[in-house]
Amino acid sequence: MRLGAAPKHEGAHTPSARLPDETVLSNAAPANTAQPDAMLSDETALSDRTVSSRTILPRKTASADKTDDNMASNKNVASDKGTAWEPLVAPHSEQHQAQQRQARDVGKPSLIGAPIRLEDDSPCNIEGFNADIARFEQRFATLTRTISRVLAGKAMVVRLCATALLAGGHILLEDNPGTGKTQLARALAQAIHATCHRIQFTADLLPSDVIGVTYYERKTGSFVFRKGPVFASVVLADEINRASPKTQSALLEVMEERQVTIDGTAHQTPDPFIVIATQNPSDHLGTYMLPQAEMDRFLIRTSLGYPGHDVSVELLRQSHIRDRSQLISPVLTGGDILELRNVAQQVHVDDRILAYIMRLIEATRQDERLAVGSSLRGGLALTRCAQVWAASQGRAYVIPDDVRELVPFVLPHRLTPTPETSFAAIGTERIIEEILDQVPVPALTTPAP
Repeated sequence: MRLGAAPKHEGAHTPSARLPDETVLSNAAPANTAQPDAMLSDETALSDRTVSSRTILPRKTASADKTDDNMASNKNVASDKGTAWEPLVAPHSEQHQAQQRQARDVGKPSLIGAPIRLEDDSPCNIEGFNADIARFEQRFATLTRTISRVLAGKAMVVRLCATALLAGGHILLEDNPGTGKTQLARALAQAIHATCHRIQFTADLLPSDVIGVTYYERKTGSFVFRKGPVFASVVLADEINRASPKTQSALLEVMEERQVTIDGTAHQTPDPFIVIATQNPSDHLGTYMLPQAEMDRFLIRTSLGYPGHDVSVELLRQSHIRDRSQLISPVLTGGDILELRNVAQQVHVDDRILAYIMRLIEATRQDERLAVGSSLRGGLALTRCAQVWAASQGRAYVIPDDVRELVPFVLPHRLTPTPETSFAAIGTERIIEEILDQVPVPALTTPAP
Protein backbone atom coordinates (compact mmCIF):
# COMPACT_ATOMS: atom_id res chain seq x y z
CA MET A 1 0.00 0.00 0.00
CA ARG A 2 1.44 3.34 -1.03
CA LEU A 3 1.93 5.95 1.65
CA GLY A 4 0.91 9.50 0.90
CA ALA A 5 2.38 12.80 1.95
CA ALA A 6 1.71 14.36 5.30
CA PRO A 7 -1.12 16.91 5.52
CA LYS A 8 0.07 20.48 5.49
CA HIS A 9 -0.59 22.56 8.58
CA GLU A 10 -1.53 26.20 8.33
CA GLY A 11 0.76 27.35 11.12
CA ALA A 12 4.46 27.91 10.59
CA HIS A 13 6.53 24.99 11.79
CA THR A 14 9.17 25.81 14.41
CA PRO A 15 12.12 23.45 14.17
CA SER A 16 13.18 21.76 17.36
CA ALA A 17 16.26 23.12 19.12
CA ARG A 18 19.59 21.60 18.16
CA LEU A 19 21.40 19.68 20.83
CA PRO A 20 24.52 21.63 21.93
CA ASP A 21 27.84 19.86 21.52
CA GLU A 22 28.55 19.92 25.24
CA THR A 23 25.11 18.64 26.25
CA VAL A 24 25.04 15.13 27.70
CA LEU A 25 21.64 13.57 28.03
CA SER A 26 21.05 11.55 31.16
CA ASN A 27 18.20 9.89 32.95
CA ALA A 28 18.06 12.53 35.69
CA ALA A 29 15.72 15.47 35.23
CA PRO A 30 16.69 18.99 36.36
CA ALA A 31 14.90 20.27 39.41
CA ASN A 32 13.46 23.32 37.64
CA THR A 33 11.96 21.35 34.78
CA ALA A 34 8.36 20.23 34.88
CA GLN A 35 7.84 16.51 34.58
CA PRO A 36 5.56 15.31 31.77
CA ASP A 37 2.26 13.80 32.69
CA ALA A 38 2.90 10.43 31.08
CA MET A 39 6.26 8.75 30.81
CA LEU A 40 7.43 5.84 28.70
CA SER A 41 7.54 2.51 30.46
CA ASP A 42 10.79 0.70 31.19
CA GLU A 43 10.13 -1.72 28.34
CA THR A 44 9.86 1.09 25.77
CA ALA A 45 12.81 3.23 26.87
CA LEU A 46 15.53 3.69 24.29
CA SER A 47 19.11 3.12 25.33
CA ASP A 48 22.43 3.26 23.56
CA ARG A 49 22.56 -0.46 22.83
CA THR A 50 19.34 -2.23 23.83
CA VAL A 51 16.16 -0.96 22.22
CA SER A 52 12.69 -2.41 22.03
CA SER A 53 11.69 -3.26 18.46
CA ARG A 54 8.64 -1.05 18.52
CA THR A 55 9.80 1.91 20.62
CA ILE A 56 8.94 5.42 19.47
CA LEU A 57 11.55 8.11 20.05
CA PRO A 58 10.80 10.81 22.65
CA ARG A 59 10.93 14.53 21.95
CA LYS A 60 11.87 17.47 24.13
CA THR A 61 9.41 19.66 25.93
CA ALA A 62 9.44 23.44 25.66
CA SER A 63 11.03 23.66 29.10
CA ALA A 64 13.76 21.31 27.97
CA ASP A 65 14.52 23.60 25.03
CA LYS A 66 15.06 26.47 27.48
CA THR A 67 17.32 24.25 29.55
CA ASP A 68 19.44 23.50 26.46
CA ASP A 69 19.68 27.23 25.67
CA ASN A 70 20.94 27.93 29.18
CA MET A 71 23.44 25.11 28.94
CA ALA A 72 24.71 26.36 25.59
CA SER A 73 25.30 29.84 27.00
CA ASN A 74 26.89 28.68 30.23
CA LYS A 75 29.37 25.82 29.88
CA ASN A 76 29.84 25.57 33.64
CA VAL A 77 26.52 23.86 34.20
CA ALA A 78 26.81 20.93 36.57
CA SER A 79 27.33 17.72 34.60
CA ASP A 80 24.96 15.71 36.76
CA LYS A 81 21.94 17.68 35.55
CA GLY A 82 19.92 15.99 32.85
CA THR A 83 17.27 17.05 30.37
CA ALA A 84 13.56 16.47 30.64
CA TRP A 85 12.00 14.75 27.65
CA GLU A 86 8.40 14.51 26.64
CA PRO A 87 7.59 10.99 25.46
CA LEU A 88 6.69 10.66 21.81
CA VAL A 89 3.54 8.58 21.64
CA ALA A 90 3.07 5.88 19.04
CA PRO A 91 2.48 7.61 15.68
CA HIS A 92 -0.59 5.52 14.90
CA SER A 93 -2.26 5.37 18.33
CA GLU A 94 -5.55 7.05 19.23
CA GLN A 95 -3.64 9.54 21.40
CA HIS A 96 -1.48 10.54 18.42
CA GLN A 97 -4.51 11.00 16.18
CA ALA A 98 -6.24 13.15 18.82
CA GLN A 99 -3.15 15.37 19.16
CA GLN A 100 -2.89 15.76 15.40
CA ARG A 101 -6.55 16.73 15.08
CA GLN A 102 -6.26 19.18 17.99
CA ALA A 103 -3.20 20.79 16.40
CA ARG A 104 -5.05 21.26 13.11
CA ASP A 105 -8.09 22.71 14.87
CA VAL A 106 -6.03 25.43 16.56
CA GLY A 107 -4.05 26.13 13.40
CA LYS A 108 -0.68 25.10 14.84
CA PRO A 109 1.71 22.35 13.83
CA SER A 110 1.69 19.22 15.92
CA LEU A 111 3.91 19.34 18.99
CA ILE A 112 5.06 15.79 18.43
CA GLY A 113 5.48 16.08 14.65
CA ALA A 114 4.54 13.45 12.08
CA PRO A 115 7.16 10.70 12.30
CA ILE A 116 5.29 8.62 9.74
CA ARG A 117 3.81 10.64 6.92
CA LEU A 118 0.33 9.46 6.06
CA GLU A 119 -2.42 10.99 3.95
CA ASP A 120 -4.72 10.98 6.97
CA ASP A 121 -5.14 9.30 10.33
CA SER A 122 -7.60 6.64 9.21
CA PRO A 123 -7.14 3.11 10.63
CA CYS A 124 -6.58 1.70 7.14
CA ASN A 125 -3.46 3.84 6.71
CA ILE A 126 -2.19 2.80 10.14
CA GLU A 127 -2.59 -0.87 9.35
CA GLY A 128 -1.17 -0.32 5.88
CA PHE A 129 2.00 1.28 7.19
CA ASN A 130 2.61 -1.48 9.74
CA ALA A 131 2.11 -4.00 6.95
CA ASP A 132 4.59 -2.12 4.75
CA ILE A 133 7.29 -2.22 7.43
CA ALA A 134 6.70 -5.93 8.04
CA ARG A 135 6.75 -6.60 4.31
CA PHE A 136 9.99 -4.64 3.97
CA GLU A 137 11.66 -6.71 6.68
CA GLN A 138 10.48 -9.96 5.11
CA ARG A 139 11.50 -9.08 1.56
CA PHE A 140 14.87 -7.71 2.65
CA ALA A 141 15.58 -10.97 4.45
CA THR A 142 14.46 -12.96 1.41
CA LEU A 143 16.73 -10.94 -0.89
CA THR A 144 19.81 -11.27 1.31
CA ARG A 145 19.18 -14.96 1.95
CA THR A 146 18.91 -15.63 -1.79
CA ILE A 147 22.16 -13.80 -2.60
CA SER A 148 23.91 -15.57 0.28
CA ARG A 149 23.29 -18.89 -1.49
CA VAL A 150 25.78 -17.68 -4.10
CA LEU A 151 28.11 -15.76 -1.76
CA ALA A 152 28.20 -17.98 1.31
CA GLY A 153 29.66 -16.71 4.56
CA LYS A 154 29.47 -13.01 3.65
CA ALA A 155 26.20 -11.95 5.28
CA MET A 156 27.39 -8.43 6.19
CA VAL A 157 28.59 -7.62 2.67
CA VAL A 158 25.35 -8.93 1.21
CA ARG A 159 23.32 -6.74 3.58
CA LEU A 160 25.40 -3.70 2.62
CA CYS A 161 24.90 -4.40 -1.07
CA ALA A 162 21.14 -4.73 -0.62
CA THR A 163 21.14 -1.54 1.46
CA ALA A 164 22.92 0.38 -1.31
CA LEU A 165 20.38 -0.88 -3.84
CA LEU A 166 17.36 0.13 -1.72
CA ALA A 167 18.94 3.46 -0.80
CA GLY A 168 19.49 4.29 -4.47
CA GLY A 169 23.30 4.38 -4.29
CA HIS A 170 26.38 2.59 -5.60
CA ILE A 171 28.95 0.33 -3.99
CA LEU A 172 32.73 0.04 -4.33
CA LEU A 173 34.35 -3.34 -3.63
CA GLU A 174 38.07 -3.24 -2.87
CA ASP A 175 39.52 -6.72 -2.71
CA ASN A 176 41.94 -9.17 -4.24
CA PRO A 177 41.00 -11.19 -7.34
CA GLY A 178 39.01 -14.37 -6.84
CA THR A 179 36.94 -13.31 -3.83
CA GLY A 180 33.54 -13.38 -5.58
CA LYS A 181 33.01 -9.74 -6.55
CA THR A 182 31.62 -10.63 -9.98
CA GLN A 183 29.39 -13.33 -8.52
CA LEU A 184 27.95 -10.84 -6.07
CA ALA A 185 26.89 -8.45 -8.84
CA ARG A 186 25.40 -11.23 -10.96
CA ALA A 187 23.57 -12.74 -8.00
CA LEU A 188 22.03 -9.39 -7.14
CA ALA A 189 20.80 -8.89 -10.70
CA GLN A 190 19.44 -12.44 -10.84
CA ALA A 191 17.64 -12.08 -7.50
CA ILE A 192 15.72 -8.97 -8.61
CA HIS A 193 15.21 -10.18 -12.20
CA ALA A 194 17.13 -7.24 -13.66
CA THR A 195 19.59 -6.72 -16.49
CA CYS A 196 23.29 -6.92 -15.69
CA HIS A 197 26.16 -5.65 -17.86
CA ARG A 198 29.84 -6.10 -17.13
CA ILE A 199 32.46 -3.57 -18.23
CA GLN A 200 36.11 -4.59 -18.08
CA PHE A 201 38.00 -1.35 -17.55
CA THR A 202 41.37 -1.19 -19.32
CA ALA A 203 43.84 1.55 -20.18
CA ASP A 204 42.57 1.83 -23.78
CA LEU A 205 38.87 1.97 -22.86
CA LEU A 206 37.10 5.03 -24.28
CA PRO A 207 34.15 6.94 -22.79
CA SER A 208 32.01 5.92 -25.76
CA ASP A 209 32.68 2.27 -24.88
CA VAL A 210 30.92 2.91 -21.57
CA ILE A 211 28.03 5.30 -22.24
CA GLY A 212 27.44 4.70 -25.95
CA VAL A 213 28.00 6.48 -29.24
CA THR A 214 26.04 8.36 -31.88
CA TYR A 215 26.57 7.06 -35.43
CA TYR A 216 25.21 7.91 -38.86
CA GLU A 217 22.64 5.49 -40.24
CA ARG A 218 23.01 5.48 -44.02
CA LYS A 219 19.66 3.81 -44.73
CA THR A 220 17.59 6.37 -42.83
CA GLY A 221 19.92 9.32 -43.39
CA SER A 222 19.91 10.24 -39.70
CA PHE A 223 22.06 9.93 -36.59
CA VAL A 224 21.20 7.14 -34.17
CA PHE A 225 22.34 6.73 -30.58
CA ARG A 226 23.59 3.27 -29.68
CA LYS A 227 23.42 2.72 -25.93
CA GLY A 228 26.48 1.50 -24.10
CA PRO A 229 26.69 -1.18 -21.40
CA VAL A 230 26.00 1.41 -18.70
CA PHE A 231 22.29 1.19 -19.59
CA ALA A 232 21.44 -1.70 -17.27
CA SER A 233 19.94 -2.02 -13.83
CA VAL A 234 23.13 -3.58 -12.41
CA VAL A 235 26.42 -2.40 -13.92
CA LEU A 236 29.59 -4.22 -12.90
CA ALA A 237 32.57 -1.91 -13.46
CA ASP A 238 35.40 -4.40 -13.06
CA GLU A 239 38.82 -2.98 -12.11
CA ILE A 240 37.58 0.56 -12.51
CA ASN A 241 40.94 2.08 -11.57
CA ARG A 242 42.63 0.65 -14.70
CA ALA A 243 40.82 3.09 -16.98
CA SER A 244 42.08 6.59 -17.71
CA PRO A 245 40.59 9.56 -15.81
CA LYS A 246 38.79 10.61 -19.01
CA THR A 247 36.95 7.29 -19.16
CA GLN A 248 36.25 7.30 -15.43
CA SER A 249 34.67 10.75 -15.76
CA ALA A 250 32.08 9.23 -18.09
CA LEU A 251 30.53 7.62 -15.01
CA LEU A 252 30.20 10.81 -12.98
CA GLU A 253 26.92 11.99 -14.51
CA VAL A 254 25.26 8.60 -14.76
CA MET A 255 26.10 7.70 -11.15
CA GLU A 256 24.64 10.93 -9.78
CA GLU A 257 21.86 11.84 -12.21
CA ARG A 258 20.91 8.38 -13.54
CA GLN A 259 21.17 9.72 -17.07
CA VAL A 260 23.67 10.15 -19.91
CA THR A 261 23.80 13.31 -22.01
CA ILE A 262 24.91 12.75 -25.61
CA ASP A 263 24.83 15.60 -28.14
CA GLY A 264 22.62 17.63 -25.83
CA THR A 265 20.05 14.84 -25.40
CA ALA A 266 19.56 13.14 -22.00
CA HIS A 267 19.04 9.38 -22.01
CA GLN A 268 17.66 7.84 -18.81
CA THR A 269 19.03 4.65 -17.30
CA PRO A 270 16.73 1.88 -16.02
CA ASP A 271 15.31 2.19 -12.53
CA PRO A 272 16.47 0.69 -10.20
CA PHE A 273 20.07 1.42 -11.14
CA ILE A 274 23.25 0.53 -9.26
CA VAL A 275 26.94 0.55 -10.17
CA ILE A 276 29.06 -2.10 -8.46
CA ALA A 277 32.69 -1.16 -9.06
CA THR A 278 35.70 -3.27 -8.14
CA GLN A 279 39.38 -2.47 -7.79
CA ASN A 280 42.47 -4.32 -6.65
CA PRO A 281 43.96 -2.63 -3.56
CA SER A 282 47.39 -4.29 -3.92
CA ASP A 283 48.24 -4.31 -7.64
CA HIS A 284 48.76 -0.68 -8.65
CA LEU A 285 50.73 -1.27 -11.85
CA GLY A 286 49.00 0.51 -14.72
CA THR A 287 46.21 1.93 -12.55
CA TYR A 288 44.86 5.41 -11.93
CA MET A 289 43.72 6.63 -8.53
CA LEU A 290 40.01 7.36 -8.42
CA PRO A 291 39.39 11.12 -8.10
CA GLN A 292 37.69 12.35 -4.94
CA ALA A 293 34.61 13.46 -6.88
CA GLU A 294 34.10 9.90 -8.09
CA MET A 295 34.78 8.32 -4.70
CA ASP A 296 32.18 10.62 -3.15
CA ARG A 297 29.54 9.19 -5.47
CA PHE A 298 29.88 5.70 -4.04
CA LEU A 299 27.39 5.23 -1.25
CA ILE A 300 29.28 2.35 0.40
CA ARG A 301 32.81 0.98 0.22
CA THR A 302 33.58 -2.47 1.56
CA SER A 303 35.54 -5.64 0.83
CA LEU A 304 34.65 -9.31 0.65
CA GLY A 305 37.73 -11.12 1.87
CA TYR A 306 38.43 -14.80 1.41
CA PRO A 307 35.78 -17.29 2.58
CA GLY A 308 36.30 -19.40 5.67
CA HIS A 309 37.75 -22.91 5.66
CA ASP A 310 34.43 -24.80 5.77
CA VAL A 311 32.87 -22.62 3.09
CA SER A 312 35.94 -22.99 0.88
CA VAL A 313 35.83 -26.80 1.18
CA GLU A 314 32.16 -26.78 0.20
CA LEU A 315 32.94 -24.63 -2.82
CA LEU A 316 35.62 -27.09 -3.86
CA ARG A 317 33.02 -29.85 -3.81
CA GLN A 318 30.98 -27.79 -6.25
CA SER A 319 33.89 -26.98 -8.56
CA HIS A 320 31.88 -28.17 -11.57
CA ILE A 321 29.54 -25.16 -11.20
CA ARG A 322 30.91 -22.35 -13.35
CA ASP A 323 28.37 -19.65 -12.54
CA ARG A 324 26.67 -20.00 -9.16
CA SER A 325 24.43 -17.00 -9.80
CA GLN A 326 22.42 -19.07 -12.28
CA LEU A 327 21.39 -21.45 -9.50
CA ILE A 328 19.04 -18.94 -7.86
CA SER A 329 15.66 -17.75 -9.06
CA PRO A 330 14.33 -14.18 -8.92
CA VAL A 331 12.58 -13.34 -5.66
CA LEU A 332 11.85 -9.67 -6.34
CA THR A 333 11.31 -7.40 -9.33
CA GLY A 334 12.39 -3.89 -10.18
CA GLY A 335 8.95 -2.65 -9.18
CA ASP A 336 9.29 -4.32 -5.78
CA ILE A 337 12.61 -2.54 -5.22
CA LEU A 338 11.02 0.84 -5.97
CA GLU A 339 8.16 0.12 -3.55
CA LEU A 340 10.55 -0.89 -0.79
CA ARG A 341 12.62 2.22 -1.46
CA ASN A 342 9.51 4.36 -1.00
CA VAL A 343 8.82 2.70 2.37
CA ALA A 344 12.41 3.26 3.53
CA GLN A 345 12.22 6.95 2.70
CA GLN A 346 9.40 7.35 5.22
CA VAL A 347 11.29 5.85 8.16
CA HIS A 348 11.45 8.47 10.90
CA VAL A 349 14.81 10.06 11.77
CA ASP A 350 14.71 12.07 14.99
CA ASP A 351 16.24 15.55 15.03
CA ARG A 352 18.82 14.40 17.57
CA ILE A 353 19.89 11.60 15.24
CA LEU A 354 20.29 14.14 12.42
CA ALA A 355 22.33 16.38 14.72
CA TYR A 356 24.50 13.38 15.65
CA ILE A 357 25.15 12.62 11.98
CA MET A 358 26.16 16.22 11.34
CA ARG A 359 28.51 16.18 14.35
CA LEU A 360 30.26 13.18 12.82
CA ILE A 361 30.54 14.97 9.48
CA GLU A 362 31.85 18.16 11.10
CA ALA A 363 34.36 16.16 13.16
CA THR A 364 35.96 14.87 9.95
CA ARG A 365 36.29 18.44 8.69
CA GLN A 366 37.95 19.62 11.90
CA ASP A 367 40.39 16.73 12.28
CA GLU A 368 43.94 17.95 11.70
CA ARG A 369 44.95 14.60 10.22
CA LEU A 370 42.57 15.07 7.30
CA ALA A 371 43.12 17.49 4.45
CA VAL A 372 39.50 17.18 3.29
CA GLY A 373 36.62 15.95 5.42
CA SER A 374 33.32 14.48 4.38
CA SER A 375 30.97 16.49 2.20
CA LEU A 376 27.28 16.90 2.90
CA ARG A 377 26.71 14.08 0.42
CA GLY A 378 28.24 11.80 3.04
CA GLY A 379 25.66 12.89 5.60
CA LEU A 380 22.83 12.35 3.15
CA ALA A 381 24.17 8.91 2.27
CA LEU A 382 24.45 7.98 5.94
CA THR A 383 20.87 9.08 6.60
CA ARG A 384 19.43 7.10 3.68
CA CYS A 385 21.38 4.00 4.60
CA ALA A 386 20.28 4.26 8.24
CA GLN A 387 16.63 4.39 7.15
CA VAL A 388 17.02 1.21 5.11
CA TRP A 389 19.00 -0.43 7.93
CA ALA A 390 16.23 0.34 10.43
CA ALA A 391 13.42 -0.86 8.16
CA SER A 392 15.29 -4.10 7.48
CA GLN A 393 15.04 -4.81 11.22
CA GLY A 394 11.32 -4.07 11.37
CA ARG A 395 11.62 -0.60 12.88
CA ALA A 396 9.94 2.59 11.66
CA TYR A 397 12.60 4.81 13.21
CA VAL A 398 16.38 5.14 13.28
CA ILE A 399 18.42 4.61 16.43
CA PRO A 400 22.06 5.67 17.07
CA ASP A 401 23.32 2.11 16.63
CA ASP A 402 22.08 2.14 13.01
CA VAL A 403 24.31 5.12 12.32
CA ARG A 404 27.32 3.74 14.18
CA GLU A 405 27.18 0.41 12.34
CA LEU A 406 27.14 2.10 8.93
CA VAL A 407 29.69 4.88 9.46
CA PRO A 408 32.76 2.62 8.79
CA PHE A 409 31.34 1.76 5.37
CA VAL A 410 29.92 5.14 4.34
CA LEU A 411 32.44 7.79 5.43
CA PRO A 412 36.11 6.59 5.25
CA HIS A 413 36.41 6.62 1.45
CA ARG A 414 35.17 10.23 1.35
CA LEU A 415 38.10 11.51 3.42
CA THR A 416 41.46 12.76 2.17
CA PRO A 417 44.35 12.37 4.65
CA THR A 418 47.19 14.86 4.85
CA PRO A 419 50.63 13.83 3.50
CA GLU A 420 51.88 13.51 7.08
CA THR A 421 49.01 11.17 7.91
CA SER A 422 49.66 9.02 4.86
CA PHE A 423 53.39 8.90 5.65
CA ALA A 424 52.55 7.72 9.18
CA ALA A 425 50.41 4.93 7.70
CA ILE A 426 47.28 6.10 9.52
CA GLY A 427 44.23 5.01 7.56
CA THR A 428 40.93 6.84 7.37
CA GLU A 429 39.21 3.83 8.93
CA ARG A 430 41.23 4.31 12.11
CA ILE A 431 40.41 8.03 12.16
CA ILE A 432 36.70 7.27 11.81
CA GLU A 433 36.87 4.81 14.73
CA GLU A 434 38.41 7.48 16.93
CA ILE A 435 35.80 10.03 15.86
CA LEU A 436 33.04 7.58 16.76
CA ASP A 437 34.54 7.26 20.25
CA GLN A 438 34.90 11.03 20.69
CA VAL A 439 31.53 12.32 19.43
CA PRO A 440 28.88 11.87 22.16
CA VAL A 441 26.01 9.59 21.25
CA PRO A 442 22.50 10.95 21.92
CA ALA A 443 21.04 8.96 24.80
CA LEU A 444 17.42 8.74 23.72
CA THR A 445 16.06 7.82 27.13
CA THR A 446 13.43 9.25 29.43
CA PRO A 447 14.23 10.77 32.84
CA ALA A 448 13.76 8.65 35.92
CA PRO A 449 10.46 9.31 37.78
